Amino acid sequence: MVSADQASDGYSAVFFMDGSNVSRQMRATEFGAFLDGYVGLSDLAETDVRAVLVDLGGDLLVRSLVFFRIFFDDEGRADSHWNIPIEKLALVGAKGPDMGAGPIRLVCRSQCPDPAVAEELWDPDMTPGSNTFQSIRKAIEANSLKFRKVEPAQEEQIPTLAAEPPQAETADRARLAQLIREQRLRIKTLQSVHRDSLADIQREHRLEMQALRSEMSALEQKYERQRLSNEQLKTRLAERNEQYLTMQEQIARNEEQDVRQDANSDAEMVLIREQLERKKRELELRDEKIVALEQENYDLRHQEPVENSVMEQLQRQSVFLVAYHAGVGHLTLPYEDIETYFRNPVAYAAERCGLNEPAYREWLEHYENPVCLHPGDDGEPCGEPVMRVSQPADFQAGTDDRCEKHREPVTA
Repeated sequence: MVSADQASDGYSAVFFMDGSNVSRQMRATEFGAFLDGYVGLSDLAETDVRAVLVDLGGDLLVRSLVFFRIFFDDEGRADSHWNIPIEKLALVGAKGPDMGAGPIRLVCRSQCPDPAVAEELWDPDMTPGSNTFQSIRKAIEANSLKFRKVEPAQEEQIPTLAAEPPQAETADRARLAQLIREQRLRIKTLQSVHRDSLADIQREHRLEMQALRSEMSALEQKYERQRLSNEQLKTRLAERNEQYLTMQEQIARNEEQDVRQDANSDAEMVLIREQLERKKRELELRDEKIVALEQENYDLRHQEPVENSVMEQLQRQSVFLVAYHAGVGHLTLPYEDIETYFRNPVAYAAERCGLNEPAYREWLEHYENPVCLHPGDDGEPCGEPVMRVSQPADFQAGTDDRCEKHREPVTA
């Protein structure tokens, strides 16, 4: 933690970065107040901030940089458990780029003197056009924190009788060494960026696959609900048909008695006919609803995958997934079988073996732990090692999973 704005030979500040640009600057004492929890930053609530400790000389030239991360909670307060010794790290950093006063002391994730805190640091961007060091230098030159620049004392020019010629070769070697250090640092930061990008892609892939599985599970549940609803509707429709036939028979009998019935009977017949028409309309509406539900069910089962998703890419590129199961080996899953496989991978593998799921599971238990399963008097299995049967179709429960002592005789 930074304890003062100005040391005996310069100044200390903390810059908050947004990408490769400096988004916020503060003196060391102000940053210390954030760490002590006296104040918070509401605009940084629940944010993992990339920050830089900047140590300057009195001439306002960079002496050391420490690239660290710090988290702000939902109230915009700095993480109370944050305890990275950035001041000490700044004193022991390795040589970095020359920012005007010779090579700086640099501490970042790829160049950290203490491996225990390397994951709490980050690497600067050295890409042309978005160079982090250039952004920091511009912010220092703007001097929005109003640091007072101490001009170096002018040394008295005393003529000498014989001055040694400049050692051009030594200067060239120094510049070459500095260039090599900068290139090595850039290579390390690029490797770090590549690792981070790869980790982000893998994490996004895992999240997308998880979302697809959840979506498939939801679709399966919706399909099952629709199927049950259709069965219920069909049952009710059958009952209505029986009622309709019964009513037709009743109408036929009533029509035979119309000649013998008076005007009251005629009125009752009209009422019955109206009821019959209503029932017919209800049946027609139910028929239409059943057709709509069956169409929705068909659409759900043949729904195209989400645009730009992994499932769409699998379908469009005709890519096959490969799964491995004991006893079957590697299974190539065409797009049409992916949903069936994820619904019950074990049943899918059992079908490929020519077995039902319970038989395949019995063999799998034997294959993974080939011991005698004969229960003893205490209810525990014998546990004596037996010969493993590597093919599911060759396995016989009660024989191959028993030792010689407990093996059941093979029937002819």
